[in-house]
Amino acid sequence: MSGHSKWNNIKRKKGAQDAKRGKVFTKVSKEITTAARLGGGDPTGNARLRKALDTARAANMPADTVDRAIKKGTGELEGVIYEEITYEGYGPEGVAVVVECMTENRQRTVADVRHLFGKFNGNLGQDGCVSYMFDKVGLIEVDKSHSTEDALMEVALEAGADDIKETDSTFEIITPMENFDTVLEAIHAAKIEPLNAELTRIPQTTVKLEGKSAETMLKLYTRLDDHDDVQNVYANFDIDDEILENFSS
Repeated sequence: MSGHSKWNNIKRKKGAQDAKRGKVFTKVSKEITTAARLGGGDPTGNARLRKALDTARAANMPADTVDRAIKKGTGELEGVIYEEITYEGYGPEGVAVVVECMTENRQRTVADVRHLFGKFNGNLGQDGCVSYMFDKVGLIEVDKSHSTEDALMEVALEAGADDIKETDSTFEIITPMENFDTVLEAIHAAKIEPLNAELTRIPQTTVKLEGKSAETMLKLYTRLDDHDDVQNVYANFDIDDEILENFSS
């Protein structure tokens, strides 16, 4: 969990930079369109769309861009139908990597993903080769300045959370996938503003990387994450904070 948390902190900084460049809008628009197509354009009854809209707001996506993405999903505007595909493979030193994609061109996406794995000392594997190494959970992060641990535990555990972990600056609330929305709503109702809330994959075990292997793995992770067809990347590496910080800067 610690390796996952450290990279999440770096990724948030990267996400802020990507948002400034407008890069993040492509990925969020795809998610909004797909969520609206599958569950309708009303976020009240569409949890996936609510989450996508929260992400859009955090990225300061313009309202008209959000509106167009929803209308493409509901069919009010002409749009592309995206296919959701998950690829699995191995990075340097056998690190397990899961890549969640959303694409209108499967052949292009798999070719690009395979190329990136090969370029950075990894290889694309078969379906199911590494996904079993990750637990699918809800993760809600709260800044320590926004709540005490006791208050958070009372709210989150009562709403169905599994556990609360403490890091240097945050509390991490772990929930079953099916309880994520209920726990998040309870936290909002308690007037606690989360730093981050997402459905994610947390590795059961990690692979410690140092030196050249760590640098190569971070390059692979970042290049995959930067690809327009890639929505999420999960990997079970553990890399020292100093290396992560130096790489992100």
